[in-house]
Amino acid sequence: MSDRKPVYGPDDWHADLARELGAPGVFPYTRGVHPTMYRGKLWTMRQYAGFGTAEETNARFRHLLAAGQTGLSVAFDLPTQMGYDSDHPMAEGEVGRAGVAIDTVDDLARLFDGIPLDRVSTSMTINATAAVLLAMYVVVGEEHGVGRSKLQGTVQNDILKEFIARGTYIYPIEPSLRLATDVCRFVTIEGMSFNPISVSGYHMREAGATAAQELAFTFANGLEYVRRAVAAGLDVDQFAPRLSFFFAAFTDLFEEIAKFRAARRLWARLMKQNFHANDSACRLRFHTQTGGSTLTAQQPKNNVVRVAIQALAAVLGGTQSLHTNAYDEALALPTEQSATLALRTQQILAHETGVPETVDPAGGSWYVEALTDRVERDARALLEEIERAGGAARAVERGLFQEAIARSAYAQQRAIESGESVVVGVNEYADDQTIPSVPGPDYQALAAAQCTRVAEIRGKRETGNVKRALGALERAARDPAPPLIEPMLDAVRARATVGEISDVLRAVWGVYRPTQ
Repeated sequence: MSDRKPVYGPDDWHADLARELGAPGVFPYTRGVHPTMYRGKLWTMRQYAGFGTAEETNARFRHLLAAGQTGLSVAFDLPTQMGYDSDHPMAEGEVGRAGVAIDTVDDLARLFDGIPLDRVSTSMTINATAAVLLAMYVVVGEEHGVGRSKLQGTVQNDILKEFIARGTYIYPIEPSLRLATDVCRFVTIEGMSFNPISVSGYHMREAGATAAQELAFTFANGLEYVRRAVAAGLDVDQFAPRLSFFFAAFTDLFEEIAKFRAARRLWARLMKQNFHANDSACRLRFHTQTGGSTLTAQQPKNNVVRVAIQALAAVLGGTQSLHTNAYDEALALPTEQSATLALRTQQILAHETGVPETVDPAGGSWYVEALTDRVERDARALLEEIERAGGAARAVERGLFQEAIARSAYAQQRAIESGESVVVGVNEYADDQTIPSVPGPDYQALAAAQCTRVAEIRGKRETGNVKRALGALERAARDPAPPLIEPMLDAVRARATVGEISDVLRAVWGVYRPTQ
């Protein structure tokens, strides 16, 4: 926001500020979703991790849990995200690179070996194949004596933002939305302590969206999901309290604090206005990750400071869950040392700063309240444009989100290159030090081992059971009415692979081809 004033005072407060703010834990939740916030319970410290094989990732999970992490967050490799098995030609060169490779439910079982699924909350960053991975997680629980009602966590399942900013989509928009909605149905009717969608502004912010765009585009997608779920027969007051959101925390401290406060207020009002939802269904709960695109390969230790500031913004803004990036992530996968330091950043914030002792400590600041009003107003204006255009699904088809983010990203890059926007160590206070190189794993050997594992599973399973289960899934996919998760569960139990299940749906629904 380039038009911020040098000084703010009482005249910058909204005329009916008391109504705008309310109390913590009370609609419209500007000051937080719980009356006592962190005095009652600290945010979940959930570090994101995924390394090539299930065994390597399991080792990192165990290390982080031992270091005090309170929730798991899984990164999957691109073939898993795109519905290809590790031995598929499209997976060549990508197996295990962006996260852990999961081909069958046995891979997922190895990933969580020795980790108590009934006591640890697990977040899975997966979208196009979210239903498959959720089915696998349920089956892992079944086979280890942990019932569905005891599983805790979040499956991202936000396919619209994949079309907008991230690109790991498979099927066309409408069947993709059907699949996402069916995850909501399954989690709701099964009474799972699982968030069926994490509506994600993070990736749009990383792609270049402004703070106001991040909120507007996220909430446009959120409204689309709620409408689809209601149309499918779900009670908004039953499923909406399980919706979660995912935002970025960047380094502009006060704008980020204001963004999170404005987000709660705006979502509460949207749910009340559009769906007459009860107060519980209007409560916005969100996970935050510090800004990956703000990390610099130049002078990488500066990123420790950036991450600390961004984490502070998230906590002052009232996040329910937080991931802090490791300082070396602009260079390679984080080391055990740097990942531990990222976790320690949260622990210092929680236990040494005193920040969690008071609810909404930034509230009442003339500056913060003015920024909160401004972000909400700008985001609502953008959101109303999308709604007039027919909602999020139609806006994606027309490329409205994509064009707006591209323009914003271009303006931000121009500001950096011109020096108008200072990035310490990059366009100011730079030095002639070379960017350090970090050796990576032997991905070729990793891929070969994973392909061998897939072949072994195919050789041991009962082929007839696999064919019957995949046939049932195909019939369900061809008919617009039947549920999809239940036949998917049967396919997973029969040891069908991620790729085989995805191929059934590809054959029925086709794949998405961007028109823009």
